[in-house]
Parts: sequence; structure tokens; C-alpha cells
Amino acid sequence: MKIVIAGGTGFIGDQLRKALLSQGHEVVVLSRKGGQDFPALIWDGRSSGEWQAAIEQAGAVINLCGESIVNGRWNLRRKKQIYDSRILSTRALVAAISQAKEKPKVFINTSACGFYGDRADEELSESSRSGDDFLAKLCVDWEREALMAQSLGVRTVCLRMGIVLSRKGGALERMAVPFRWGLGGRLGSGRQWMSWIALEDLIAMILFLVDSDILGPVNVVSSQPVRNSDFALSLAKTLSRPSWTFIPRWALNLALGEVSSVILSSQRVFPRKMEAAGFKFQFDDISSALNFCLKK
Repeated sequence: MKIVIAGGTGFIGDQLRKALLSQGHEVVVLSRKGGQDFPALIWDGRSSGEWQAAIEQAGAVINLCGESIVNGRWNLRRKKQIYDSRILSTRALVAAISQAKEKPKVFINTSACGFYGDRADEELSESSRSGDDFLAKLCVDWEREALMAQSLGVRTVCLRMGIVLSRKGGALERMAVPFRWGLGGRLGSGRQWMSWIALEDLIAMILFLVDSDILGPVNVVSSQPVRNSDFALSLAKTLSRPSWTFIPRWALNLALGEVSSVILSSQRVFPRKMEAAGFKFQFDDISSALNFCLKK
């Protein structure tokens, strides 16, 4: 099958590309920078162009585009960059799909657990309502753009991803730094729920979804969310370091501004659709995932 990946040079896209190639698929990568050791079509993530020809006869189109939400404090300009990088790339891909004579069977578009907002101890499934903060509203608009492909007769999936844990890159690399120095601990009260997924399970889920009949929003998380305090203890234990300190909410707000809401929000999300479909996790508890990611 010919599969197009937009944003295929990041740490998720690179692993997905390799996994698809290993299964014998033809992979076409759309990238603003081009591939370093593989060919890629250049696009700017918003405009039409020669790249649109790649959509013809593609079995699947997968969009992983989006500016990091935690690199730098949020201001109006930064929020617009975060918003546009997601909305405009999705809109451009749906427009290309609409013009294709032979449309893909499935369009898989990234979203995030930020869809739900800050929900304390509430158990969240794909049918739960959205939140009302910046990220929640962004995810609502993002998914609305993606689901336009559904009206074109293309099965559409929105990946509501949790924190992705990986051996290379991503959030875990940054989170582990203070722990390696013996300065790690909980953030705020530590009672907030963290919904996470090992990169290997994320890739396996996408491969599963390409060939399934699942559509609409899908929670891409393990079935065992953890409180931040428990995550800190597991991370410290994995690295054989103490976990005695903590950063109070006011300090995070002072240092990060509105970005601190991403860290302090509580989202207890469960992958109900994937569980019902019989998906099997390789890493479904935080200890095994951290051991795999952090130990040589």
C-alpha cells in the first residue's frame, strides 16, 4: 500500500516510516525540511503544490504535523503558531484528498488528550465532552478540520495522544534530566493524572488503525494512567535516584506562564475503542515502559 506521512521526519514519524517500510508498504514523506537519509517531498504545511500528486492512489494519509506546545512561553504569536501548524496542515491535506480522483481509504490525523481539558479524577473515554481551555478548543477545531474528510467518503481517525515515552527524543528525555541529577520529584500537588503511551505501542496502534474499520476519535494511551507523584517515583526508581523534591504550582506558573497548565492538568484517559477492538499493548504499566526507555 502507498502511505503518505505528513511530518514524517520527527521522532514519531521516523519510527512510523521505518515500521511501514518493514511491512512492505511504499512510504511517501511530506516535510518542510526534506529527509536526511531518505527522499521526501517538500511542502510548507499549508499551501497546495506539486506534493498533492502524492495523494493520488494512496491507501492511507497520516498527518503528524504540529509545532511543539511546550517549547517557550505562550503569547498571542506563539499560540497562533501552535494553532496554525495543526489547523492549516490538516486543511491542506483534506483539500488535496478532495481533489484526488482516487481517494485514500483512510485519513489518520493527530489530536491530543488536551481535548478533554483539566478533569481531575473523572474517567475519560472517546465519548467524553471536550474541555474549554486553549488546548481543548484547539483540539476541537483540529478534529473538525480532519473530519471534513469523512464527508468525502474517507474513513477518518483522530489520534488523541497522551504523553509519548520514547528511548530517543520527546517528553521523557526532558523529564528525566532533573532526576538524573537527584533533583526530581512531583509537580504541583502530584495528584494530577498523566495519560501516556510508549512509542512502540503508538506505532503499533497506527498500524492497527490503518487496516481496521475504526473511525472518529481514538484515545492513544495506555490503559493504566498514573498520577504525577507515582510517575515521579517510578522514574526515580528506574534511574536509581531519589524523588524527594517537588515544584509547587506557583513556581511552575511563574517559570512557564500558561504553559504550566499542560503539566498541571489532570487527564485520566482510557483507550476504550482500542480495548474493544482487541488491541494488545507491549507496555501497559509505567514501570515496564520506563525500564525499556531508560535502561540500556
